[in-house]
Amino acid sequence: MIGQFWASKGGNFAVATAIAVVPLMLAVAGAVDLAGTSDDAAQLQNSLDAAGLAIGTKYQPDMSANDVKQLGQTFFAANMSAANAQEYAGSVSALQASASGTPSAYYVSLSSSITRPAFVSGAPAWHATRSASVQIKPGSQACVLALDPHVGSAVSLQGSTNVKLNGCVVAANSDAAGAVSRGGSAILNAQCVSTVGTTSGITAPNATLSCGAPLENQYASFDPLAGVTPPAYGTCQTMPNGKTVTLSPGTYCDKSWTGNITLNPGIYILRGVTVKPGGNGSLSGQGVTIFLMESSQLYINANEKVNLSPMTSGPYAGITIFQPHGNTQALTLNGGSGSVVSGFVYAPDAAVTYAGNSDMSTQGSCLRLVGNTVTMTGNSAVKSDCSAELGNRDMYAGRMITLVK
Repeated sequence: MIGQFWASKGGNFAVATAIAVVPLMLAVAGAVDLAGTSDDAAQLQNSLDAAGLAIGTKYQPDMSANDVKQLGQTFFAANMSAANAQEYAGSVSALQASASGTPSAYYVSLSSSITRPAFVSGAPAWHATRSASVQIKPGSQACVLALDPHVGSAVSLQGSTNVKLNGCVVAANSDAAGAVSRGGSAILNAQCVSTVGTTSGITAPNATLSCGAPLENQYASFDPLAGVTPPAYGTCQTMPNGKTVTLSPGTYCDKSWTGNITLNPGIYILRGVTVKPGGNGSLSGQGVTIFLMESSQLYINANEKVNLSPMTSGPYAGITIFQPHGNTQALTLNGGSGSVVSGFVYAPDAAVTYAGNSDMSTQGSCLRLVGNTVTMTGNSAVKSDCSAELGNRDMYAGRMITLVK
C-alpha cells in the first residue's frame, strides 16, 4: 500500500510535500536559533570583557565582594542594554563578579549567561554562558601620591623646592588639568610623573625625568594603605607635665603635645590631640607608628625639629604617621635643620604639606607621602629601594590592565 502511495501521481504529492516541509522548517528554525544565540553570546562576551576592563580602572584592594559585584553590574548592564529586554534582565541578574590577588597582581573574574527563546513556540530555549578575566598589575615604585580624583595641583612643587626622588615616581589620581604642577624655581628629579589628568610645568630644565616625559591620562594608582585598620583604643594615658617629656606607647586623649617630646618605640593612638611642639620644640621617635584619630592634628613648623622612623616588623611596619579616612585636618611637616622623617606618612582625606631641609636632601630618606593633596617645599631627597625600612610595603604609580581570558 505504501508503495502504491508513493507511486501514485495523483493529489498525494501535496501531502508528501507537507510531510517533507516539517523537518525542513525545523532545520531552518534551528539555524535561526543557533545564529541568534551565537550573536547573543558574542554580545555577552564583549559586555563581560568591557565590564572587566572597566572594573580594572576603578578597583581598590579594600573593596568588598559586594562592591566589586555592584561595580561590575553597572558597567555590564550599560554594555548589555542593546539586548532583548528579557535576555538583558536575565544576563544582568546572572552576573557574577569577584576580585582576588596580591599587590603584585590582582585578578577580576566575571561570568554570566543568556537565554534565548526558541524560534518555534514550545521548543526548549537556547542558553549560552561566557566568562572573562582581567589582570591588574601595579606600575613603577612611587614615593609621592595624591589621591584626590578631581582637584588641580593635587601634587604641587613650588617656590625654591629641590626634590630628588631617586628611582621613584610622583603620582596623582586627579583627572584635572595640571594635576601635578611645578612653579617658580622649583626643581624636580624623579623616575617619572604619572597622573590621571595632565601636568603643568614639568619640563626641562627644571624637571628631569628618567622616563623622558610625564605620563598623562593614566589609570589611577592604588591606595597603598587602604586595607590597614587602626588598632583598638586603650585607656587614656596621663600626659606628664613639663616642656621635655618622654612618652610610652598607648592611647592619648584630648591634649596638646608641646615642647620637646620623645616617643619610646611602639604604637601611639591619639584621640583629639594636637601635636604642635612650638618654637624650638621637637618630636622624635624611632620605631614608632602614630595614629591621628578623631580629628587629631600634627603640625611641625619650620623652627621645630622632627625625627621619626617606623617600626620594621609587625602589622604596622613601615607606617610612621597614619591619619585615617574622615580626618581632614591638614598634616604639616615643615621641620627645621636636623629633621629627618622616614616611613609612610598617610592622610588620604587631608592636605599634606612637606618641607625638606639640607639634612633630608643630603641623606635621602625612605619616605612615602600619601595625602588627598601633597605640597612639597624646601629641599629633600627620597630613596626608592626601602624594602627593609618600610616593612616590605610598596607604593605604586598607575596600573596596567590586561584582558587575559
